[in-house]
Amino acid sequence: MSKDMKIGVFDSGLGGLVITKAFIKAMPQFNYFYYGDSAHLPYGEKTSGQILKYTLQSMRYMIAQNCKIIIIACNTATSIALRYIQQRFLPEYSPDTKVLGVVIPTVEVATEVNSQNIGVVATSATIRSHIYKTELHKINPDLNVVELAAPELVPLIESNNFEYAEDFVGEYCNSFKNCGSLILGCTHYPLLKDIFRKYLPDVKIVSQDELMAEKLKDYLRRHNEIYTCLGQNGLRDFKVSSLNKHSQKVAQNLFADIPLLKA
Repeated sequence: MSKDMKIGVFDSGLGGLVITKAFIKAMPQFNYFYYGDSAHLPYGEKTSGQILKYTLQSMRYMIAQNCKIIIIACNTATSIALRYIQQRFLPEYSPDTKVLGVVIPTVEVATEVNSQNIGVVATSATIRSHIYKTELHKINPDLNVVELAAPELVPLIESNNFEYAEDFVGEYCNSFKNCGSLILGCTHYPLLKDIFRKYLPDVKIVSQDELMAEKLKDYLRRHNEIYTCLGQNGLRDFKVSSLNKHSQKVAQNLFADIPLLKA
Protein backbone atom coordinates (compact mmCIF):
# COMPACT_ATOMS: atom_id res chain seq x y z
CA MET A 1 0.00 0.00 0.00
CA SER A 2 1.30 3.45 -0.94
CA LYS A 3 2.44 5.69 1.92
CA ASP A 4 1.73 8.95 0.11
CA MET A 5 -2.05 8.88 0.19
CA LYS A 6 -4.19 11.92 1.02
CA ILE A 7 -6.89 13.05 3.36
CA GLY A 8 -9.74 14.11 1.09
CA VAL A 9 -12.39 16.66 1.96
CA PHE A 10 -15.51 16.89 -0.20
CA ASP A 11 -18.17 19.57 -0.30
CA SER A 12 -20.78 20.83 -2.74
CA GLY A 13 -18.93 24.15 -2.89
CA LEU A 14 -16.39 26.06 -0.84
CA GLY A 15 -17.80 25.73 2.67
CA GLY A 16 -15.72 22.61 3.27
CA LEU A 17 -12.58 24.72 3.02
CA VAL A 18 -13.41 25.98 6.51
CA ILE A 19 -13.23 22.44 7.88
CA THR A 20 -10.14 21.76 5.76
CA LYS A 21 -8.46 24.75 7.36
CA ALA A 22 -9.25 23.33 10.79
CA PHE A 23 -7.80 19.96 9.77
CA ILE A 24 -4.60 21.55 8.48
CA LYS A 25 -4.20 23.65 11.61
CA ALA A 26 -4.56 20.58 13.83
CA MET A 27 -2.62 18.13 11.60
CA PRO A 28 -0.43 20.14 9.19
CA GLN A 29 1.89 17.24 8.36
CA PHE A 30 -0.61 15.36 6.20
CA ASN A 31 -1.29 15.69 2.48
CA TYR A 32 -4.77 17.07 1.71
CA PHE A 33 -6.96 17.03 -1.37
CA TYR A 34 -10.04 19.25 -1.44
CA TYR A 35 -12.79 18.92 -4.00
CA GLY A 36 -15.82 21.17 -4.25
CA ASP A 37 -18.54 20.25 -6.74
CA SER A 38 -19.43 23.88 -7.35
CA ALA A 39 -20.82 23.15 -10.83
CA HIS A 40 -23.86 21.56 -9.19
CA LEU A 41 -24.26 23.97 -6.29
CA PRO A 42 -26.43 24.17 -4.25
CA TYR A 43 -26.97 20.51 -3.36
CA GLY A 44 -29.58 21.47 -0.79
CA GLU A 45 -32.16 22.30 -3.46
CA LYS A 46 -31.54 19.16 -5.56
CA THR A 47 -33.50 15.89 -5.49
CA SER A 48 -32.12 12.94 -3.53
CA GLY A 49 -31.35 11.17 -6.80
CA GLN A 50 -29.33 14.10 -8.11
CA ILE A 51 -27.43 14.45 -4.83
CA LEU A 52 -26.50 10.77 -4.83
CA LYS A 53 -25.41 10.92 -8.48
CA TYR A 54 -23.18 13.97 -8.00
CA THR A 55 -21.71 12.67 -4.76
CA LEU A 56 -20.80 9.32 -6.32
CA GLN A 57 -19.16 11.08 -9.26
CA SER A 58 -17.13 13.11 -6.79
CA MET A 59 -16.12 10.04 -4.76
CA ARG A 60 -14.81 8.33 -7.90
CA TYR A 61 -12.80 11.40 -8.80
CA MET A 62 -11.33 11.77 -5.30
CA ILE A 63 -10.41 8.11 -5.05
CA ALA A 64 -8.59 8.51 -8.38
CA GLN A 65 -6.66 11.38 -6.78
CA ASN A 66 -5.22 8.95 -4.22
CA CYS A 67 -7.45 9.79 -1.26
CA LYS A 68 -7.28 7.08 1.41
CA ILE A 69 -9.89 8.67 3.67
CA ILE A 70 -12.58 11.14 2.54
CA ILE A 71 -14.57 13.39 4.81
CA ILE A 72 -17.90 14.35 3.27
CA ALA A 73 -18.07 17.82 4.76
CA CYS A 74 -21.33 18.53 2.96
CA ASN A 75 -24.22 17.88 5.37
CA THR A 76 -26.65 17.42 2.48
CA ALA A 77 -24.49 14.75 0.84
CA THR A 78 -23.92 13.12 4.23
CA SER A 79 -27.63 12.91 4.91
CA ILE A 80 -28.57 11.57 1.47
CA ALA A 81 -25.58 9.59 0.21
CA LEU A 82 -23.24 8.50 3.02
CA ARG A 83 -25.00 5.28 3.99
CA TYR A 84 -25.21 4.14 0.34
CA ILE A 85 -21.53 4.97 -0.17
CA GLN A 86 -20.41 3.07 2.92
CA GLN A 87 -22.64 0.03 2.49
CA ARG A 88 -22.88 -0.45 -1.27
CA PHE A 89 -20.46 1.74 -3.25
CA LEU A 90 -17.16 1.30 -1.38
CA PRO A 91 -17.27 -2.49 -0.89
CA GLU A 92 -17.36 -2.95 -4.66
CA TYR A 93 -15.52 0.10 -5.97
CA SER A 94 -12.77 0.79 -3.42
CA PRO A 95 -12.93 -1.39 -0.29
CA ASP A 96 -9.74 0.05 1.21
CA THR A 97 -11.05 3.63 1.16
CA LYS A 98 -12.87 5.10 4.16
CA VAL A 99 -15.59 7.72 3.76
CA LEU A 100 -16.92 9.55 6.82
CA GLY A 101 -19.59 12.19 7.38
CA VAL A 102 -20.14 15.11 9.73
CA VAL A 103 -23.54 14.45 11.27
CA ILE A 104 -22.71 11.99 14.08
CA PRO A 105 -19.77 14.01 15.50
CA THR A 106 -21.92 17.16 15.38
CA VAL A 107 -24.81 15.52 17.23
CA GLU A 108 -22.43 14.28 19.92
CA VAL A 109 -21.25 17.81 20.63
CA ALA A 110 -24.72 19.37 20.44
CA THR A 111 -26.10 17.05 23.13
CA GLU A 112 -23.40 18.02 25.63
CA VAL A 113 -25.60 20.96 26.59
CA ASN A 114 -28.14 20.22 29.33
CA SER A 115 -31.23 21.31 27.41
CA GLN A 116 -34.36 19.68 26.07
CA ASN A 117 -34.43 22.03 23.07
CA ILE A 118 -31.90 21.72 20.26
CA GLY A 119 -32.07 23.64 17.00
CA VAL A 120 -30.91 22.67 13.53
CA VAL A 121 -30.50 25.12 10.67
CA ALA A 122 -29.53 23.51 7.36
CA THR A 123 -30.29 23.20 3.67
CA SER A 124 -33.73 22.13 2.48
CA ALA A 125 -32.54 18.60 1.58
CA THR A 126 -30.90 18.04 4.95
CA ILE A 127 -33.99 19.22 6.79
CA ARG A 128 -36.22 17.03 4.60
CA SER A 129 -34.11 14.00 5.49
CA HIS A 130 -34.57 14.66 9.25
CA ILE A 131 -31.15 13.07 9.75
CA TYR A 132 -30.27 15.36 12.65
CA LYS A 133 -33.57 14.78 14.42
CA THR A 134 -33.18 11.02 13.91
CA GLU A 135 -29.65 10.93 15.33
CA LEU A 136 -30.49 13.29 18.20
CA HIS A 137 -33.43 11.12 19.20
CA LYS A 138 -31.15 8.06 19.26
CA ILE A 139 -29.27 9.79 22.06
CA ASN A 140 -32.33 11.26 23.80
CA PRO A 141 -35.82 10.42 22.47
CA ASP A 142 -37.34 13.21 24.57
CA LEU A 143 -35.46 16.05 22.90
CA ASN A 144 -37.46 18.78 21.20
CA VAL A 145 -35.68 19.35 17.90
CA VAL A 146 -36.43 22.61 16.10
CA GLU A 147 -35.57 22.24 12.40
CA LEU A 148 -35.40 25.11 9.92
CA ALA A 149 -34.34 25.18 6.26
CA ALA A 150 -32.27 28.16 5.15
CA PRO A 151 -32.03 27.86 1.36
CA GLU A 152 -30.85 31.45 0.86
CA LEU A 153 -27.58 31.18 2.78
CA VAL A 154 -25.37 28.94 0.62
CA PRO A 155 -25.77 30.98 -2.61
CA LEU A 156 -25.10 34.18 -0.67
CA ILE A 157 -21.95 32.75 0.93
CA GLU A 158 -20.68 31.37 -2.37
CA SER A 159 -21.18 34.80 -3.96
CA ASN A 160 -19.36 36.47 -1.03
CA ASN A 161 -22.49 38.45 -0.07
CA PHE A 162 -22.20 38.25 3.72
CA GLU A 163 -23.98 41.53 4.42
CA TYR A 164 -27.21 40.31 2.84
CA ALA A 165 -26.78 36.90 4.50
CA GLU A 166 -26.88 38.57 7.91
CA ASP A 167 -30.41 39.81 7.24
CA PHE A 168 -31.57 36.21 6.82
CA VAL A 169 -29.59 34.95 9.81
CA GLY A 170 -31.20 37.55 12.07
CA GLU A 171 -34.63 36.41 10.97
CA TYR A 172 -33.85 32.69 11.34
CA CYS A 173 -32.49 33.15 14.85
CA ASN A 174 -35.93 34.09 16.15
CA SER A 175 -36.87 30.40 15.90
CA PHE A 176 -34.02 29.27 18.16
CA LYS A 177 -34.09 31.64 21.12
CA ASN A 178 -35.34 28.91 23.48
CA CYS A 179 -32.76 26.33 22.40
CA GLY A 180 -29.79 25.25 24.48
CA SER A 181 -27.73 24.60 21.38
CA LEU A 182 -28.03 25.27 17.65
CA ILE A 183 -26.45 23.00 15.06
CA LEU A 184 -25.16 24.84 12.01
CA GLY A 185 -25.99 21.89 9.77
CA CYS A 186 -24.26 23.02 6.60
CA THR A 187 -20.54 23.23 5.94
CA HIS A 188 -20.93 26.76 4.63
CA TYR A 189 -22.49 28.11 7.81
CA PRO A 190 -19.28 28.33 9.91
CA LEU A 191 -18.53 31.38 7.78
CA LEU A 192 -21.58 32.93 9.47
CA LYS A 193 -21.06 31.56 12.97
CA ASP A 194 -20.12 34.93 14.47
CA ILE A 195 -23.38 36.39 13.15
CA PHE A 196 -25.40 33.53 14.65
CA ARG A 197 -23.61 34.11 17.97
CA LYS A 198 -24.39 37.82 17.81
CA TYR A 199 -28.11 37.16 17.54
CA LEU A 200 -28.12 34.17 19.94
CA PRO A 201 -25.63 35.05 22.70
CA ASP A 202 -27.14 32.58 25.19
CA VAL A 203 -27.28 29.61 22.80
CA LYS A 204 -24.37 27.22 22.19
CA ILE A 205 -23.64 27.49 18.47
CA VAL A 206 -22.30 24.15 17.24
CA SER A 207 -20.04 24.91 14.29
CA GLN A 208 -18.45 21.97 12.52
CA ASP A 209 -15.11 23.67 11.90
CA GLU A 210 -14.62 23.75 15.68
CA LEU A 211 -15.20 20.05 16.29
CA MET A 212 -14.30 17.99 13.22
CA ALA A 213 -10.51 18.32 13.49
CA GLU A 214 -10.39 16.71 16.93
CA LYS A 215 -12.85 14.02 15.80
CA LEU A 216 -10.67 13.18 12.77
CA LYS A 217 -7.50 13.18 14.85
CA ASP A 218 -9.11 10.73 17.27
CA TYR A 219 -10.28 8.53 14.37
CA LEU A 220 -6.77 8.34 12.91
CA ARG A 221 -5.35 7.47 16.34
CA ARG A 222 -7.73 4.52 16.47
CA HIS A 223 -7.15 3.39 12.86
CA ASN A 224 -3.45 2.88 12.37
CA GLU A 225 -4.05 1.06 9.09
CA ILE A 226 -5.15 4.41 7.62
CA TYR A 227 -2.68 6.62 9.47
CA THR A 228 0.34 4.69 8.21
CA CYS A 229 -0.77 5.07 4.58
CA LEU A 230 -1.10 8.83 4.66
CA GLY A 231 1.58 11.00 3.12
CA GLN A 232 3.15 13.50 5.51
CA ASN A 233 4.74 15.99 3.14
CA GLY A 234 2.34 18.86 3.85
CA LEU A 235 1.01 18.87 0.28
CA ARG A 236 -2.21 20.77 -0.54
CA ASP A 237 -4.31 20.40 -3.68
CA PHE A 238 -7.61 22.29 -3.89
CA LYS A 239 -9.94 21.71 -6.86
CA VAL A 240 -13.50 22.65 -7.83
CA SER A 241 -15.69 21.51 -10.71
CA SER A 242 -16.53 25.12 -11.65
CA LEU A 243 -14.45 28.21 -10.97
CA ASN A 244 -15.39 31.90 -10.93
CA LYS A 245 -14.02 35.10 -9.43
CA HIS A 246 -16.33 34.96 -6.41
CA SER A 247 -15.22 31.46 -5.44
CA GLN A 248 -11.59 32.43 -5.92
CA LYS A 249 -12.08 35.36 -3.56
CA VAL A 250 -13.75 33.22 -0.89
CA ALA A 251 -10.96 30.64 -1.16
CA GLN A 252 -8.23 33.27 -1.05
CA ASN A 253 -9.69 34.73 2.14
CA LEU A 254 -9.25 31.32 3.76
CA PHE A 255 -6.01 30.20 2.06
CA ALA A 256 -4.05 33.11 0.68
CA ASP A 257 -1.13 30.91 -0.38
CA ILE A 258 -2.95 27.92 -1.91
CA PRO A 259 -4.49 28.36 -5.37
CA LEU A 260 -8.00 27.11 -6.08
CA LEU A 261 -7.97 25.32 -9.44
CA LYS A 262 -10.57 23.89 -11.78
CA ALA A 263 -10.58 20.09 -11.84
